[in-house]
Amino acid sequence: MKDLFEKCYKFRDPEIVKSMGIYPYFRPISTEQGAAVIIDGKRLVMLGSNSYLGLTTHPRVKEAAKRAIEKYGTGCAGSRFLNGTLDLHLQLEEELADFLKKEAVLLFSTGFQTNLGIISTLVGKGDYVIIDKSDHASIVEGCRLSYGEIKRFRHNDMEHLRKVLDGLSGDSGKMIVVDGVYSMEGDIAPVPELVRVAREYGARLMVDDAHGIGVLGKTGAGTAEHFGLEKEVDIIMGTFSKSFASLGGFVASERPVIEYLKHKARALIFSASISPPNTAAALEALRIIREEPELRERLWANTRRLQEGLKALGFDIGNTQTPVIPVYIGDDLKTFQICRRLHEEGVFVNPVVPPGVPPGRALLRLSVMATHTFEHIDFALDKLEKVGREFGII
Repeated sequence: MKDLFEKCYKFRDPEIVKSMGIYPYFRPISTEQGAAVIIDGKRLVMLGSNSYLGLTTHPRVKEAAKRAIEKYGTGCAGSRFLNGTLDLHLQLEEELADFLKKEAVLLFSTGFQTNLGIISTLVGKGDYVIIDKSDHASIVEGCRLSYGEIKRFRHNDMEHLRKVLDGLSGDSGKMIVVDGVYSMEGDIAPVPELVRVAREYGARLMVDDAHGIGVLGKTGAGTAEHFGLEKEVDIIMGTFSKSFASLGGFVASERPVIEYLKHKARALIFSASISPPNTAAALEALRIIREEPELRERLWANTRRLQEGLKALGFDIGNTQTPVIPVYIGDDLKTFQICRRLHEEGVFVNPVVPPGVPPGRALLRLSVMATHTFEHIDFALDKLEKVGREFGII
């Protein structure tokens, strides 16, 4: 009989890469995740964090988390549906709804669960969910959990999206789901065109703005605000693990949609709610985002400096428009090798290989923080140039 564990016993990939001394995953950081971190006693400039505004180290955020533990304890011991709703959760939902100009917001325990809950609950049998081929894995998994049919269109290709929609039944429910900012490519979804196509075909539009909120828009409210289309985007999804310096996720939409998800989404009903310190940290981060626009200004100044520096050196950074900056390498093994060399030189970057990106498009994912200084950026550029020339990338 076949042993279910057989595939596990045969799985040698990590062991092989470790034997080569270039294994790049699960690196243990022993300090707070700031502009620089310590790993195995070595200081590295952190160019691999999603804390775009650097709020994980902000004193107000840390103090808010401490106060929440003193008042509420360390956990909620249950789901939002039953015993796990705090007044703190409701306060965060209310302030987020106001920030995003939506009628209501619902918190989930993680961003991944948020996408699972939204898509699997709203897209039912006979419905269609239409996704960009570069959408996040959580969107794909949410689609797989739904009873609807999944259709894909080429990345940011509106003509191909129209062709896909042309082939669907006009009597079926349809939801188009895209990332606001694509977490590997760093480019922005063409929301104005997406809104037009969605309305033309009677589809609803959902934007996963995990990497856009806090970064884009006049007030930092994300991709929809960036284009002035907060009202036209039907569903905005976000996470607390990026600009909000915490853990969890949320969905913002019309009140009837939120009420439906509150009572139907299994990912919400059967999961413990966000812990008090995580909730309080996200709430304080939201207030800082609204009160301190200079954080975004510093983030974008750092972003421009790194992007322009990489281009001047001859690196291929694709079509990035955000603080997410890919450096395309192509070869998987070389990507791991360069990542390791940069680590040795004092720069932390993330290697991304298939299936995270298409075959032959392996990359180093760099991300900028508001708390970086120009000295951090210039140090990283110097090391990137050195290692890039070693490997013939530039």
